[in-house]
Amino acid sequence: MVDLEQIAGRMLDAAKKAGAGAADAIVIRGDSLSIEVANAALEHAERAEGIDLGLRVLLGQRSAVVSVSDAREATITVMAERAVAMAQAAPEDPYVGLAESGQLAQGRDAKALDLVDPEKAASPEALKDMALAAEAAALAMAGVDKVDSAGGSYSKSSIHLATSNGFSGGYARTSTGLYCTAISGTGLEMERDYKGDSRIYASDMMSADEIGRIAGERAVALKGASKPPTGAFPVLFDERISSSLIGHLVAAINGRAVARGASWLKDALGEQVLPAGMDLIEDPFRPRIAGSKPFDGEGLAVSRKAWIKDGALTGWVLDLASGRQLGMQSTGNAARGAGGAPSPSVGNLTLTPGDKSREDLIADMGTGLIVTSMIGSSVNPNTGEYSRGASGFWVENGEIVRPVNECTVAGNLRSMLGTMVAANDGQAHLSRVVPSLLVEGLTIAGS
Repeated sequence: MVDLEQIAGRMLDAAKKAGAGAADAIVIRGDSLSIEVANAALEHAERAEGIDLGLRVLLGQRSAVVSVSDAREATITVMAERAVAMAQAAPEDPYVGLAESGQLAQGRDAKALDLVDPEKAASPEALKDMALAAEAAALAMAGVDKVDSAGGSYSKSSIHLATSNGFSGGYARTSTGLYCTAISGTGLEMERDYKGDSRIYASDMMSADEIGRIAGERAVALKGASKPPTGAFPVLFDERISSSLIGHLVAAINGRAVARGASWLKDALGEQVLPAGMDLIEDPFRPRIAGSKPFDGEGLAVSRKAWIKDGALTGWVLDLASGRQLGMQSTGNAARGAGGAPSPSVGNLTLTPGDKSREDLIADMGTGLIVTSMIGSSVNPNTGEYSRGASGFWVENGEIVRPVNECTVAGNLRSMLGTMVAANDGQAHLSRVVPSLLVEGLTIAGS
């Protein structure tokens, strides 16, 4: 067993001996296993085990980060010396610095978050059997010509963060996943789609048969896809991809982007950015959810927050540095990996659902596009101009009439998000619970 807390302590001691004025250390240990099958046989198996150490040292307002994948004492000593030498040569940053002792998280027990499956890790044989079952279920669907791939995975990661001003805390999380990608048609008429599921607890997962069946149904539904017409039409972003719209909103309220002036919402604090009655809630305390955590990447307490309340923007997503730059307090939203300094980030999000089903919104559309898959991305961070490749289904008279592909949807995010209508089909087990979203008047470039 590797004692991550002990390693983090050794890193801080080494940093102090090397001359650092302050430091923080993060240790991440990960174990993972992945299996892929094809044509009813094992195609690929991979196991990975590793440990990553990240050390940030501060000399006044200068800082540097060094990371290694070796926990030996000699390596840690050299790591600290190099970090201090790099910090001495770095430019001064008036916003860099550790948290005040009063800001540090208290009561850092992660047990209540239930992030570790107590059952034994999935074996290679078990993952293979799951993948084979998903493949077989997809192939059993009429119209499926082949399965591109099916695979299962298991991972467990452990993290420990320690700072020279008194914080020390850690937690672990597990994940078991299964996916299947099915293909309908052949040659230039080939269409593919997938279904996947990933959970903290393996027992919470969908069955392999259901995953394979849904992948097959989705691939068959796309058979014979063609381009939609060009023009201005309503667009329904299916629940599968609707969280990408909210992702663009979250990027625009990131404190680092706001501080640089590179955000299309930089002047929108307190203004209406979503329809009235709609909230966007971050909750890091949801049990068995991938984005839950007991503290942030700088050792600060995390909390439940309403980034959007009744449609109005309430604040910026801040770590310590971006908060100082904007003259505000950190919101406890720092994320940290071994290879870099902290940066602002959000975890679990829930968007207020509507009172209509996805089918109701389709009926309300009249003529328009349902987007189930997107490729590429062109978003202007300063203006919010939006353009992405899309595929899905064409709707006429409130009913799906055919599959479509090779088209582009475009608009402005401010107006898109401000007028969207939410369905009630958000998936509660996901880290980001965002239902299908209907947006009026987007420009579709098709045939």
